[in-house]
Amino acid sequence: MKPLTTSQLYRACKARDLNFKSTKSLQPLDEIVGQERAQEAIRFAMAMKDSGYNIYAVGRNGLGKRTMMLRYLNRHASEEAQTWDWCYVANFDEPRSPTILKLPAGVGMPFKKELEKLMLRVVKAIPQAFDNDSYYERSEKLKTEISDKQEEALERLAKHARSKKVSLTISTPGGYRLVALNGKEPHTAESFAALSEEQQAYFEETINKLEKKLRAVIRKLAAWEQEHSDRLQQLNEEVALGACSHLIEAVQEKYQGNENIVGYLVRLQKDILNNLDIFLEDSEEQAAFAYASLDKKMPRRYQVNVLVHQAGSNSPIVVEENPTYHNLFGYVENVTYKGTVFTDYTLIRPGALHRANGGYLLMDAIKVLEQPFVWDGLKRALRSRTISINSLERELTLSGTISLEPEAIPLSVKIILFGDRDTLLLLQHYDPEFKELFKVTADFESEMPRTFTTEQHYAKFISSLVADKGLLHCEQKAVARVIEYSSRQAEDQNKLSLHAADIANLLRESNYWAKQSNSTMIRQAHIEKALESERHRNSRIRDQLFETISNGTTLLDTRGEVIGQINALSVLSSGGFEFGMPNRVTANCFYGDGAVIDIERDVKLGGTIHSKGVMILSSYLAATFSAKAPLHLSASITFEQNYGEVDGDSASMAELCALLSTMAKVPIRQDFAMTGSVNQFGESQPVGGVNEKIEGFFETCKIHGFTGTQGIILPHTNIHNLMLNAEVLEAVEKGTFHIYAIRHVSEAIELLMGLPAGVADEEGNFPEDSLYGKIQGLLEELRAEEEGEEEEATSETHASPDDTPAAPAPKLPEGPREVMPPIEQRFRKQLKRLR
Repeated sequence: MKPLTTSQLYRACKARDLNFKSTKSLQPLDEIVGQERAQEAIRFAMAMKDSGYNIYAVGRNGLGKRTMMLRYLNRHASEEAQTWDWCYVANFDEPRSPTILKLPAGVGMPFKKELEKLMLRVVKAIPQAFDNDSYYERSEKLKTEISDKQEEALERLAKHARSKKVSLTISTPGGYRLVALNGKEPHTAESFAALSEEQQAYFEETINKLEKKLRAVIRKLAAWEQEHSDRLQQLNEEVALGACSHLIEAVQEKYQGNENIVGYLVRLQKDILNNLDIFLEDSEEQAAFAYASLDKKMPRRYQVNVLVHQAGSNSPIVVEENPTYHNLFGYVENVTYKGTVFTDYTLIRPGALHRANGGYLLMDAIKVLEQPFVWDGLKRALRSRTISINSLERELTLSGTISLEPEAIPLSVKIILFGDRDTLLLLQHYDPEFKELFKVTADFESEMPRTFTTEQHYAKFISSLVADKGLLHCEQKAVARVIEYSSRQAEDQNKLSLHAADIANLLRESNYWAKQSNSTMIRQAHIEKALESERHRNSRIRDQLFETISNGTTLLDTRGEVIGQINALSVLSSGGFEFGMPNRVTANCFYGDGAVIDIERDVKLGGTIHSKGVMILSSYLAATFSAKAPLHLSASITFEQNYGEVDGDSASMAELCALLSTMAKVPIRQDFAMTGSVNQFGESQPVGGVNEKIEGFFETCKIHGFTGTQGIILPHTNIHNLMLNAEVLEAVEKGTFHIYAIRHVSEAIELLMGLPAGVADEEGNFPEDSLYGKIQGLLEELRAEEEGEEEEATSETHASPDDTPAAPAPKLPEGPREVMPPIEQRFRKQLKRLR
């Protein structure tokens, strides 16, 4: 077998093929790079106007889903979208239920300011209209008329009473008294008692008749009072109308094309005339309430609460970072005045749904699900297609506090949730309404194919990141190095990573090092410096582990040959930083029933995938060596010096080679390390993290010293995953380090043990000089001895009666002695032969 060449270990990006000198000459991308599938889903959802076509954008964190989505929406969101300003105004008929005012986009705030100016003028004009001689004269005339009329009626009654020798006097305001006269003076109690009974009866009868007439007159007086009040109210309305009607008509004329505003102004004028006392009385409480609510001193019932104001005609795009119940659906604030809590419609505050109405609302799915009552409220709003502002406190408690019930606002919005695939699957499984409300899934790719064309697109993607983050431009070689780094992140020579966060971080750090060196451009050296700096910051744990290899604490050999011992490779992760480490795997075999003891599994340090890998290699051994007869060898296998959980099957090929070595008593080269999975037919299967694994063993060889024969064995299907660092490539180029790719365990056996594995003939026999032939020969000897002992035991048990009787056994001396059972005798004999 020949080792892999450097061209197979790394796919370089040729700077001369990029057709530009720097990102300064590239046009930044406005579209989503490499996300054609997701882009098509978004385009479809935007075109569907029916309900339920909301979007769940699925993909792992860091792909830049939100950035790409915002860029796409900003470019493709309909400029002809029908957007509205939403306002709350007083409901003059039912104050607890404020009504909505639907206005064209951009009209809300100007109308609010216009109405504020109007009310400030009205507040001044009405008191001035009532504080002048004309009003006083007319008011006084009405007052005089009613007074004269009342006095005339009372005087007629008083004159009639005097003719009957009875006096009519006014005791208190509104109180009247009829008293009998003694000449010109009223009778006293003594003088009235001195009258005859006939005279007393006369006065009583007369007074009773006069009282009836007095009550009739009083009723007329009350009617005249009401008439006066009505005429005075009519006068007030006439005066107020004269003071404010032209002001209101001016505003009506300005907004005559908007029926909602005109209708509201008509109702407002009517309410002003019905509530003139608001303008004529200087209420300290009103002023204090306005101060407490951080508002202007003006009649609050005539203010306009602009809930949503759209600056332009484009569809609104809202990103809600903290989707709490109040932040999403809005809420009603309260004002405390003199220890009492007040509220009104001017204290209604909008939520993200209000601001995004008519456009798009972007949220993180996990954050939405974490907040109590938000998910149910969101589904309720999407089903009803309305936004209702409900008091969350009232829903959670039994409090009877009076609050507002604002009119619901019609809802037309596209919800875009960002989340991972696990969250998507959980929602689909546990929430039957999810599929009806989120019918479109935008599945974002983690990587894209690497071709000449896509490299050009990726360079523009890098240019767009540079422009968005305000970084220095990158030279041609720096862009090529970023593309290579992207392939390394994708773990594929033929792919480019779309993890925008990693690329953006690399560019930011490279920009820092470029500025530190007073460079006007990000160059390849700055990219390398940024990568090295990141490795150094995150490699403390890695360095400590390799220090244990250097000082001999961790036992590893990179020279010589050992039976049943092999260097396997694993990947460790520390805070998101991954690195490879070699591990010693050892195997022993002994007489038994053919079982392979996985020590890691038995002590509960092995994961399910690792246990599955051990079972698969056990199946391969059984199929290879015990197809016709039982396997009289058992084996144990373990990761030495491992004190944590082991999972994954990437060491199953190495474990199989260690078992074959110990069964055949053939040593394994320790200057090799191996990674790869194995199936039941002995074929190698690809594994992950091959770059980190190779670099980890390379570092180990570097610590122990290179011999020129050291190397790595990996599955042939992993070749396209190789993007090794420059140090390993240089060693391979010099011939001091070698990397081999295998397709079958037989190729690994030949590399590690210097023997062919062997191919069975038609009868299932392997060549004697092959590794499998040695194992087969040993197993046949064990089977033969087993069969011979069984026949001997059978013949002793079933002896013929014609046989010569056996001599009596010699008498053993008395005293204790050890008696070894026959099965233990056979075991020790077989164990001695194995040794």
